This record gives sequence, C-alpha cells and structure tokens, in this order.
Amino acid sequence: MAPSPPPHPLPAALSLSRSLSPSPSLPDTPSSQSRLSQLSSHLSTASHTMAAVFSAANVPQAPEDPLFGLMRAYRQDPFAKKVDLGIGAYRDDHAKPWILPVVRKADEILRSDPELNHEYLPIAGLPQYTGAAQKLILGADSPAIHDGRVATFQTISGTGAVHLGALFLAKFHPLRPAPTVYLSDPTWANHNQIFTNVGLQIAKYPYFSAQTKGLDIDGLLSTLLAAPAGSIIVLHACAHNPTGVDPTHDQWKQIATVIRERGHFPFFDCAYQGFASGDLARDAWAIRYFVSQGFETCVAQSFAKNFGLYGERAGAFHWISAPDAAATSQVTTGNIASQLAILQRSEISNPPAYGSRIASIVLNDPQLFAEWEEDLRTMSGRIAEMRLGLRQRLEARILADSSNIINGSQANWAHITSQIGMFSFTGLSESQVKVLREKWHIYMTKNGRISMAGINSHNIDYVAEAIDSVIRETA
Repeated sequence: MAPSPPPHPLPAALSLSRSLSPSPSLPDTPSSQSRLSQLSSHLSTASHTMAAVFSAANVPQAPEDPLFGLMRAYRQDPFAKKVDLGIGAYRDDHAKPWILPVVRKADEILRSDPELNHEYLPIAGLPQYTGAAQKLILGADSPAIHDGRVATFQTISGTGAVHLGALFLAKFHPLRPAPTVYLSDPTWANHNQIFTNVGLQIAKYPYFSAQTKGLDIDGLLSTLLAAPAGSIIVLHACAHNPTGVDPTHDQWKQIATVIRERGHFPFFDCAYQGFASGDLARDAWAIRYFVSQGFETCVAQSFAKNFGLYGERAGAFHWISAPDAAATSQVTTGNIASQLAILQRSEISNPPAYGSRIASIVLNDPQLFAEWEEDLRTMSGRIAEMRLGLRQRLEARILADSSNIINGSQANWAHITSQIGMFSFTGLSESQVKVLREKWHIYMTKNGRISMAGINSHNIDYVAEAIDSVIRETA
C-alpha cells in the first residue's frame, strides 16, 4: 500500500492564525497558553520596532507656498490700516468679496429647479457647460467648432486644465524625451510645479523688461527662435500673471510666426477672459488668431475670476486639432478625447457640478449673458479706475517735491495704466517690499507684484503715500 503523501504546508498567515486560535480538539493546557503568550509578546514587540518607511529623513518639510504664507501673515496682522495687495481675487470698494449679481440670479434658478440632483456628471463634464465654454473662448462661429476639431473637458478650474494638458503632453507627445516646456519669465508660480510634477522639463523665455516695465519682445522672439524645434510654449492669453503686460496684436502675430517657423506647440492659459478688459472677444483675440492660422493648440480656461466662482473650481480644457482633411482631424480629435477621458477618470473621475451649472445657466441664457457682461465691465472698470488713481497720486507727489530724490525710473508710473488686468508689476525691489510690509503693513509678493483689486477709494491715498515714502527712503 502506497504511503500517504505529506500534507501541504499551510501559508504562513493561515498557519499563524491557526496557531493563535484554540483548537476545538485540543485541551486548553498550560503549554498551549504559554505558546500563545509567547507569540503575542513577539507580535507586540515587532509592531513597536518596525522602522517607518516615510520618516522625516525621507520626507522633508516642504516650504510654505509664498502666496498663502503672505495671506496668513496679513490675517494675523492686527494693524487697523493694513492693506492686502497680494490677494488674487476681486474685491469691491470696501475690500469685500463680491458675488456677481448675475451669479446670485443663476443660483436662485438652480436651487428652484425641481429636477436638480447630485448625481455624477459625465467624465467630460456637463455638456451644456462644455459646449458654451468652447463658444466663449473660440467664438460661436469658430471653424474649429464647426469642423468638429475641438475636444473639451470640464476641469478643476484653470489649474486642473493646465494639469490635464500637461499630463496629456507628457504621455502622448511623440518626441522622446518629451520637448521642453517654455514658460515666460516671470510666470504664474504654479506653472513650474504643474509641468515638472508630470516629468516635463521647463525653461524660460524673456518676457518682462525691467527697464521699460513692458514686454521684452526682442528677447522673447530670439529665445523662441533658438529653442529646439517642437518645444511647448506656454502663453498667457490676456492679463499676464504676474506682470499685467500683454503683447499687442502685431506682437502676437510675430510670436505666431516664430512658433510656426520652429514647429513649436502653443499652450494657452486663459484665466481672465472678460475680467481683463471687460470685452470677452478682445481678451480671447490671441487664441482665436492662432486657431484661425491653423495651429494645433490647447487652451486652459478658468471661470474663477470672471464669474467670481473661486472656490467652485469651474474650468475647462480645450484641445484644438489642426485643420487637415476633415475626416482625419475628426478621428484625431476623437482619439485625443478618448485618452483625455482616461486621464480625467484616473485623476478626478467626474468634475464637480455646482460651479459648472451656475456658469452654464448664464452662458446659455441671452439675457443673463448680457447681465454678466455688465458685471464684467463693473469689475474691470473698477480695476482700471484704481490703476489711474494710483498713478495720478504717485506722480502728483513727485511733481509737488522739487528735491530730486527720486530717480527717473522711479518717477515714471505710466506702466501702472499701460498694464492690464488684476496684477501690476510695480518695479519695487524686494527690499522696498519688505519696508512696505514692516513699516506700513502693506502686503505684496516680494517681486513687487500688486493686486489692483486690493486697492480701493478708502486706502488708495495711504498706499500711494507709503510707496512714495519707501522709494524716497531707499533712493
């Protein structure tokens, strides 16, 4: 008779489990109790001696975000006349957040809708919203929309749109290694993190001229000409952050010519359409021009500023395929949309609904749309008024003083009104910014960027006095 095969060894976890569990067939003897005690002691000791994988040595303390650190310092300052010129959000003439009247109306419509629910949106977002966002940024009569060459995804505001575009380029750009991403110098600080976090290399192209406090168009063009063919060029569509300096139409045409000549890929970031000038078409001019010239491009679009929906994170990402044969371009766009859906699914699954529903109600109703345009003119108009008022007050102080303490560059404040949008690059040095904060309790980023939304009729004289005083002290 053949011997019985040896029993299969139990898996370690199951063996341990059985050794810890009293056997119904064995008596609860002192020896078994001792064994259980030994195992329990061993496990207890092991759990206390395991080394942490994610220790402080492996995960260093990250530096605080400079802008949010500035906001925290401002909130903690008890000084009664303190001024926040770092905030990247619109404030009314009383330094308060402003809910657009048209947004209040849309919110009431939404809350009164008996069909309102909290179900998931499609992966690409609310269709009524994405369709309206396309028309807003590209124009209702855009050939790209008519030809089916636009793939649009609702995103977590403009930040999420830039991130989705960066992910797609990192994964699907045919060049390997992927091309370098060129960012303006300076640019929105988060651009650096978004692109590097997906593994893309970044470089800078000159943008702001410290001498003219305007656009360094020669440095910009020469750098783009020298950049490796096929580079990715990030462009601010309007109200450049942080400088407030925008190219003229002629300069945009020069930029487009160089990008075409070098085979670069233009990536537009548009966070201020309508907020910059009060004119939606004017603020989208550069994007529409590039599309009209047949560029393959993409656009990150935000509704944070122009709707005041900062915390609702309403944005959109648009991919515009090149206008080759209609059938080919539509297949390409479809393929791209399918891959964007996979990326979106793995990132956020479905976009949030509230902000997009508010924007959709306004964008798709002619009367509400007209009211929104009026709200945009209110915001952009107040910003322009503060620009002019600050410039006039600074120049008046210079004219009233014949001491010649202030040099020519510090006496010229024309750039305050030639720049546009929420931010202005004042030309103040880091040391001057420090004095403004410590002595005058005026808060701004250390590069001298100020948010014009933080200036109002109640503090504009104080701000002008402080800036003038600091310049004289440090001249």
